[in-house]
Amino acid sequence: MSSAAPFELDASPALSRSTADRQESLRADPERLRARWPSARVVRMDDRGRVPVPERAFFGALDTGGAADSADSVDRADSVDTGGEAGAVPLSTTPAFDVSPELPDDAVFLGEWEDTDYWAVFDASASGARTVRVDSGWNAPVEIPVADGEAWVGLRVHGSVLDDTAAGLLTTAVALRNWHRRARHCARCGGPTRLRQFGWATICEQCGHEEYPRTDPAVICLVHDDIGVNGEHVLLARQPVWPAGRYSVLAGFVEAGESLESCVEREIREEVGVAVRDIRYLGSQPWPFPRSIMLGFAARAERGARLAPAEGEIEDARWVSRDRVRAAFEEHDPGLLLPGGTSIAHVMLRSWAKAAN
Repeated sequence: MSSAAPFELDASPALSRSTADRQESLRADPERLRARWPSARVVRMDDRGRVPVPERAFFGALDTGGAADSADSVDRADSVDTGGEAGAVPLSTTPAFDVSPELPDDAVFLGEWEDTDYWAVFDASASGARTVRVDSGWNAPVEIPVADGEAWVGLRVHGSVLDDTAAGLLTTAVALRNWHRRARHCARCGGPTRLRQFGWATICEQCGHEEYPRTDPAVICLVHDDIGVNGEHVLLARQPVWPAGRYSVLAGFVEAGESLESCVEREIREEVGVAVRDIRYLGSQPWPFPRSIMLGFAARAERGARLAPAEGEIEDARWVSRDRVRAAFEEHDPGLLLPGGTSIAHVMLRSWAKAAN
């Protein structure tokens, strides 16, 4: 009789890590925030959502053997598997007084950490930067501006190489930036809005209606077969627009009036025609692209269940063995590209691959 237990996530998802205190009472105290502004730190973000990190730490985390000074391209990026360990790259923050002697109206409060307030500004740029190309992990290079000892990186591709504090601050900043860009008009009357509560609310200038950041729930489910406790094969699929060889677990948005478990059942049935059972929760991760939270689940399906990919949505679906998933994580299977370290799907698949059956 098997002594294996149902697998669990072996680490926190990359974007679920955080250390800063972001409680509402901190941003509801304007006198405190203004008084502490001169000693605060600021996260600068450019118009593409990128922020600076120390150049040597970043390229060292990509296992390139050094900084980018001696190279125009780097072969590896955030497909680097840290083995479940959190990344170690901090953000390059700026003293708030160097940004402005007084608290700017458009600065966004991110939280407090080790008695320091952290803010974000969204109009920065890497002036005079040169461009370094790195592999995103999907055979699709991304361009990284590098200037003054800093590399400007984005959360979606490189979130997993950041340390816990940096990951939490940047995830919050990206979520608020994306909400601000979509909340310029009132949802009730269409009038123009202005920011309140240091970036955490808007108020309509016509009708006075207040709005707050929205989050859209989405489920993401690892489906394995019903052999033993954790199965011998996992169900993977790919969208038509993905690079060749890229596969992941299935996901979809929760509909109005729908429970999370019902959404899992419906999405798997709609996308690949498979009935699942024994649905259980694994963990969650914010995914601010633009405003989702991914709710991770595991489920079982009949071994060898026939797959019927949804036309136009799923290009291919297949059952993949644990050995092949392990080989893909160890980069011994170039024909199978799995999700990068920033995604909760990466942690789900890695944890399942390690599990006994």
